[in-house]
Amino acid sequence: MSLLAADIGNSHTVLGLVRDAEVSADWRVATVESRTADEWAVLIRGLIGAREADISGIVVCATVPSVLQAWRTMLAQHFGAVPSVVVEPGVRTGVPVLTDNPREVGTDRIVNALAAATRYGGPAVVVDFGGTATTFDVVNSEGQYVGGAISPGIEISLEALERRGAQLRMVELRRPRSVIARNTVEALQSGMVFGVASQVDGIVARVIEELGVPAADVSVVATGYLAPLVYDECRSFTAHDPWLTLRGLELVYLRNRGGPSSR
Repeated sequence: MSLLAADIGNSHTVLGLVRDAEVSADWRVATVESRTADEWAVLIRGLIGAREADISGIVVCATVPSVLQAWRTMLAQHFGAVPSVVVEPGVRTGVPVLTDNPREVGTDRIVNALAAATRYGGPAVVVDFGGTATTFDVVNSEGQYVGGAISPGIEISLEALERRGAQLRMVELRRPRSVIARNTVEALQSGMVFGVASQVDGIVARVIEELGVPAADVSVVATGYLAPLVYDECRSFTAHDPWLTLRGLELVYLRNRGGPSSR
């Protein structure tokens, strides 16, 4: 039996079947705000197929309120017999949030912090490469969420250049031949790939300096579907965990349902 975990982001929704921190199947679909509860149910059932019979629970975190509302309706109407947890204020995560307003911190960021602290220990920095935003989340040595940073995502930055630059256009997101580009396409790729890598290393270095701990003691974890684009260009990462959020969601489910994800 497996847990169906869903990470609903601004651009994409990542779904996975998780058991004991291992992801046996995964899908990434567009987050469409106009999609109804019934449409979500049809989509999910089409993806999981016969594996629906093996699902023992569902856990969801979301950064898009309108989509989360559709999911609540879907869970009640189409998966009412399956235990579910929606990560929101009041749900137990085991991660103290030491920010000015804990309720404004995205639930996906708290889930990432929980997974990083559990799997790698603290202090830790999680860099989540999404299409809309790149987020930096910091956990101290006591496993507390102490804050982070948010920068424009790689895809949205490239889209902004294409819209505002008269002679610029959308290009494939890939590593160019060199930093010093000899054509416009590779110049854009260089700015995206090496620019983001330098930004990551710079922010992580400043975070570690503020934490006041040796750099060797800090786990720096990359996650998100765009992480492979820049992971090898960064000097600060100690691990790449593509399923960090899904693994964190399983941990939250277990804390709130009081049992293993399989029956």
